Amino acid sequence: MSKKTLNTANLAALGADRLAELLIEVSTGSADMKRRLRLELSHNLGPAELARDVRKRLVTIRRAKSYVGWRKRNALIKDLRTQSAMIIDKIAPDAPADAFDLLWEFLELAPFVMSRVDDSKGDVGAVFFDAREEIGPIAARAPLDPIPLAERTWEAVQTNSDGAFDAIITRMAPSLGETGMAHLKSLIHQFEAAPLDATDDHPALQFLRELRGRSGNYAAQRKRRFIQMHLREVALAQGDTKTYISLFSPTDLARPTVAVEVAELWAAQGNHMAALDVLDGAQPKGRVAGRGEWDAAYVNVLMALGREDDAQAHRWHCFAETLDPDMLRAHLKQLPDFDDLEVEEAAKAHAAAFKDLNAAIAFFLAWPDLRGLATMVETRADRLSGTQVARLTTAADALRSRHPLAAALCWRTMIEATLRDAAKTRYAQAADHLMDCAAADLEIEEYGRFESHDAFVQRLRKRYAGKAAFWTRVT
Repeated sequence: MSKKTLNTANLAALGADRLAELLIEVSTGSADMKRRLRLELSHNLGPAELARDVRKRLVTIRRAKSYVGWRKRNALIKDLRTQSAMIIDKIAPDAPADAFDLLWEFLELAPFVMSRVDDSKGDVGAVFFDAREEIGPIAARAPLDPIPLAERTWEAVQTNSDGAFDAIITRMAPSLGETGMAHLKSLIHQFEAAPLDATDDHPALQFLRELRGRSGNYAAQRKRRFIQMHLREVALAQGDTKTYISLFSPTDLARPTVAVEVAELWAAQGNHMAALDVLDGAQPKGRVAGRGEWDAAYVNVLMALGREDDAQAHRWHCFAETLDPDMLRAHLKQLPDFDDLEVEEAAKAHAAAFKDLNAAIAFFLAWPDLRGLATMVETRADRLSGTQVARLTTAADALRSRHPLAAALCWRTMIEATLRDAAKTRYAQAADHLMDCAAADLEIEEYGRFESHDAFVQRLRKRYAGKAAFWTRVT
């Protein structure tokens, strides 16, 4: 390797004095570089000195009011990561109590920082979420009084507007211990007993909710949900499964996602019948949110109870309702040799006639069975929805090489929907699809009951002659 290559060994060969001169030179005019060098000098004097400098910087960041534009957001992220790294990597090993306090203060910066920066990419929030992962291990090494820690934790829970303190009770549980957790529970119950602030539910907002059919005191309902959520977190941290589950209302347990969570807790304790009862009370219908997780949990419980036939029947029922390819694979895996081939063909026939054509396309793509997809597209071409752009584009791309007619039918459907709806933002994509149709025409030997490419284009020109913004893209 060349001795001019920038690496640690070659730079070290320059000597400490020369490197110091170079650092002074390159840091001139760079506030970030100077700040980092001062932090390293502080660290050299000990963790207490470094902690003092980091705290000063956190105060400065907290007091800042100006909006951070895109030109400065990377510098902000770098600055935040530098401060968290100093706390976690430099201070925590020798002074965990100081590091804990500093990292807590760092997390408290989140609402102040997030209010003055666009974090649509999530990279600013990620700095705080990464730091949050270290708060528990550092707390475990620090000599913390459980009572003040419980009060600090509850305050963080109540002011957690940006997610920086998500699951903080769980993270602090080992350090809180029985004493701290008991005090935390008492704080939650004190909050529960306290009267609502009169401004918590404005009469105008309550009136609007009543117009929408949402009766009752919304602020009281919100407070109750907040309390139950954190009492559940306390119970789960203490390993008190029964209390945790008891804090769910019947309405909560009727939701598939909640039922799955509770069932898994019962199953982990070996109480599979309780898990089955919970799941039975939240049976989803159709392709609703949480259906896949519910079905998987239901099958797992049936198998744990030794009800293999019921599990197998449910796999088929689930596939028949949702076209879930994973459920079909699991079902086929349990069948004897050769029987699985017959059932697979029956499953494909069911998918080809499925009422939700978008779900059927997704199934054939995921299986995968492009021949079956092509046959279904050609058979049900008049039922294709041109507004399902992402799904049809994926299907057409998969079909174009071996099944050009089916691919062209997908493109045609999207083109016509775009022109019919005058969706000008999709004109460029529709023009590309029309060129795709022209390329596919060279590969299509027979159009059968469908119009040829030339006839299709002529019909479009006649029906949508006024769409000049589209036609200028293809002529």
